[in-house]
Amino acid sequence: MSVSTSRPEKSIAVVTVSYPPVNALPVQGWRDLAEAVRAAGRDQEVRCVVLAAEGRGFNAGVDIKEVRRDPGRTAIIGANRGCYEAFAAVYECEVPVVAAVQGHCLGGGVGLVGNADAIVAADDAYFGLPELDRGALGAATHLARLVPQHLMRTLYYTSRTVTAAELHRHGSVWEVVPRAELVPAALRLAGEMAAKDGALIRMAKAAINGIDPVDVRRSYRFEQGFTFEANLSGLADRLRDGFGSEDGD
Repeated sequence: MSVSTSRPEKSIAVVTVSYPPVNALPVQGWRDLAEAVRAAGRDQEVRCVVLAAEGRGFNAGVDIKEVRRDPGRTAIIGANRGCYEAFAAVYECEVPVVAAVQGHCLGGGVGLVGNADAIVAADDAYFGLPELDRGALGAATHLARLVPQHLMRTLYYTSRTVTAAELHRHGSVWEVVPRAELVPAALRLAGEMAAKDGALIRMAKAAINGIDPVDVRRSYRFEQGFTFEANLSGLADRLRDGFGSEDGD
């Protein structure tokens, strides 16, 4: 179980998450991911970061088993902070971030890709926020960056998912490819970005973030307040106790 960084090309860093079986990240995993993305962006030789994952799915969110094992609130506080930092690290990375998504992209996975600069997806990829089924709230901020407002609300309230092909039609997924071609396709797109002048691509990232109409850090932090309220009230525990899957949220 790890977060690792590789350099297939001098100007491209690939940050890869591997937490089998479903890439539901523990608190330390979120922290490690945040630091890996930030470190890659700080490297002045890097002009684009690819965020990828090993295994059958890209990300299943928070490791619910870790939260259940904690009789206090340390794990949920850690998960809240870890997700907040990981999502912010992707958004604030000094260079563009291309997300390479396969299989399930749920909960925290949507937080990551919603803050990425571009998304390349395998044809088996699907996206969703099952938060209401699992006693949590959050990442509507990021889902709203992928789909129109009313669709976001419908998906959020129903816990339904949306396919990569559907997101491609909405314009939020750049390309949908067979799974075997996912990483090569993401690297091709990253290569186009990395071919730009290094100083100018960093200016471009800062400029685009600067004109963003939504402050994603503040917006997501507001959502997290309700997640913690659900935990303090016992509502989240009741819903998590009825959730038998090994996936996270």
